[in-house]
Amino acid sequence: MAIIRAYVLPHPPLAVPGVGRGQEKEIGKTLSAFDEVAMEIAGLAPETIVFITPHNVLYADYFHISPGKSARGDFARFNASGVRFEARYDEEFVTVMSKLAEQSGIPAGTLGERDVKLDHGVTVPMWFINERFTDYMTVRVSQSGLDPAEHYRLGRIIAEAAEETERKTVLIASADLSHKLKQDGPYGFSPEGPEFDGIIAKILDEGKFLDLLEIPEDLREKAAECGYNSITTLAGCFDRQRAEPRLLSYEGPFGVGYAIASFVPGEPDESRNILEQFEEQAILGAKKSRDSEDHYRSLARWSLEHKVKSGKELPFPDDLPDELLESRAGVFVSLHKNGRLRGCIGTIGPTTDNIAREIIQNAVSAGLTDTRFDPVSIAELPYLTYKVDVLSSPEPISSSNELNVRRYGVIVTSGYKRGLLLPNLDGVDTVEEQISIARRKAGISENEKIKLERFEVIRHE
Repeated sequence: MAIIRAYVLPHPPLAVPGVGRGQEKEIGKTLSAFDEVAMEIAGLAPETIVFITPHNVLYADYFHISPGKSARGDFARFNASGVRFEARYDEEFVTVMSKLAEQSGIPAGTLGERDVKLDHGVTVPMWFINERFTDYMTVRVSQSGLDPAEHYRLGRIIAEAAEETERKTVLIASADLSHKLKQDGPYGFSPEGPEFDGIIAKILDEGKFLDLLEIPEDLREKAAECGYNSITTLAGCFDRQRAEPRLLSYEGPFGVGYAIASFVPGEPDESRNILEQFEEQAILGAKKSRDSEDHYRSLARWSLEHKVKSGKELPFPDDLPDELLESRAGVFVSLHKNGRLRGCIGTIGPTTDNIAREIIQNAVSAGLTDTRFDPVSIAELPYLTYKVDVLSSPEPISSSNELNVRRYGVIVTSGYKRGLLLPNLDGVDTVEEQISIARRKAGISENEKIKLERFEVIRHE
């Protein structure tokens, strides 16, 4: 067998009467669609239901699959401890999925269990399903901090595991959408909230998964969503296959977007090689960026590419312009892959003979030693774009009133701890945010006194 049906389902605890205590009536469209899905699943009688959840343990570089024979959960944290769940795990499916992931180089498995209890990303959809059908086994898979392409690849692994185990499998992508739809909502309002939800609703209605992969990361962040990667994993289950989409409902009366959609698998279709199409576009985009590079960005790229391919430092070029050879300054080099940060290392002040050597040094460090990321591989090089920021000398300031988040970067210092944030960054809109982030980067608490410095940058991007 394979995936016989897939659904996008939200997970608002208040949808469950024992939690909502009447509030659930305000999301009537969602409740009706939930019941329709539950009845449909009961008719399908799947052997296994795979839940992709954003609310179990989340690792930056690893997909966690819950191990063991079973798990329990409840709504105690939502003041409804009497609403309880017990799930039988499909151990064979988990074993096969872990094996297939390892063979494909996808970091996924059962290591790192932190909380055996079922999370509400699973239990809310499960409550509605169990009202109609309970004779199934469960697989619980967590999202990760990896990029959308890796979540799509994970979806392909889930589909392969369903085929290898010959399980009748339903997949649930547990996914709330934007949490910033209303000013009086729990998370406030951002214009990117309705924008993001409109794009997702259209994709769920039309099944255009390539559009899903192309959603910019900064839009997702400003929308404060939690379900995008679950939906992307669902999309991967239908790689090279038609899928009949149906958007059953969408609403957001509490300031959080709730969408319910179903996907019925169809015939194989090689033209729906979505990931390959996305990666081809990404390579073309990176090539276009390279075609417009100035000397600063080209030098950063040459430096990292030479180091990754040969293991040696780039021989110092002899045709660089004087401005790179005759000046000294601190330099930050940032790498991006498919619009996501892939590494960033810099120096506040000059540490080498000139800006050129500063770029060479920091480009290699950004690609290979930024501890937030694995070292850049040869296979990634065609996807990378480069940004170089050349810093002016920092100047002390007496107050945050002398900062401007678009014009100035900030350096905060407390004793031996020092943190820096560049100016004009997406998602950083106020001086207060800028200082707070710089504090966190340095490990400086909010109650510690700090000294402030500001600097300007010449940005090459």
